Amino acid sequence: MLVLGIETTCDETAAAVIERAPDGSGRILSNVVRSQVEEHARFGGVVPEIAARAHVDLLDGIIDRAMSDAGIGFPQLDGVAAAAGPGLIGGVIVGLTTAKAIAMVHDTPLVAVNHLEAHALTPRLTDGIEFPYCLFLASGGHTQIVAVTGVGQYVRLGTTVDDAIGEAFDKVAKMLGLPYPGGPEVERAAANGDATRFAFPRPMQHRPDANFSLSGLKTAVRTEASRLTEITPQDISDLCASFQAAVLDSTADRLSVGLKLFRERFGAPRALVAAGGVAANQAIRGALDDVARQAGTQLIMPPPALCTDNGAMIAWAGAERLALGITDTMEAQPRARWLLDANATAPDGYGKTRAGY
Repeated sequence: MLVLGIETTCDETAAAVIERAPDGSGRILSNVVRSQVEEHARFGGVVPEIAARAHVDLLDGIIDRAMSDAGIGFPQLDGVAAAAGPGLIGGVIVGLTTAKAIAMVHDTPLVAVNHLEAHALTPRLTDGIEFPYCLFLASGGHTQIVAVTGVGQYVRLGTTVDDAIGEAFDKVAKMLGLPYPGGPEVERAAANGDATRFAFPRPMQHRPDANFSLSGLKTAVRTEASRLTEITPQDISDLCASFQAAVLDSTADRLSVGLKLFRERFGAPRALVAAGGVAANQAIRGALDDVARQAGTQLIMPPPALCTDNGAMIAWAGAERLALGITDTMEAQPRARWLLDANATAPDGYGKTRAGY
């Protein structure tokens, strides 16, 4: 089975072709990603209209290159998959409309993929993992712990009640004057810092639920930074190191609870899986390895290039659905918000969360 995948939910324009064998194994034939970092850097964050226009300008050429790199033509495709959400609606429209056009012209099945499901299923492509497993999905817009029990079968065990982890990293970077994108800059600065200099809080620690909260921690960083009369490069490194250490401790605690809840409801997980852009942070990877070891399970993390947004994960999610006979019609709608767990609600005692974004 050959599937073309298209990803345009944020600031990466991407397309890929994957091959899914009858035994369920997969192979990436091409994976082309064009980041828009340069277009958004001077604004300190992603500008939705600029992102959408860039997708329009870039997508056709990227699809052509992905097909050429894979060495196949459109008539050979068994399916066309596009991320139909969640994400910036302008970009989602560009990718889904393009996929519909290809599907119509070549009479090829269409799959409208939930971007979060694509992250959730990627380890089945890279590592061939079987269900069920526990997913830690962490990015600029999402922080969730999810039980993955089958294709299309997801139960959210925990989520953020305010900022996502990646969002908190980006905001801390911005308040400290670090360049965009902020997450990698905070990690880089933290490598030269003293993580014990600032005593930041560990939000939600020891609670019986598996939810996250980063807003208070972010505010604590701002408060400490404001007390410094003149912030030196070493101050910035120490602030970043102390902030990152607090995130690591909080994440380890929340994941330990999440794995406990998983075992109570679904038995032992096959693995703890980490996905999303934050999973590319090496310090977080080390913390997750410790959590998995203490929980008596293995940690599986796709390569960093497949943790961030890419077309291969969309193509694979499409192939997994096609293998079960699941397709979509031309009426499939783009979505700015799309929950992975359709039954999930806001955590008790809190307002509407960002988890569906």
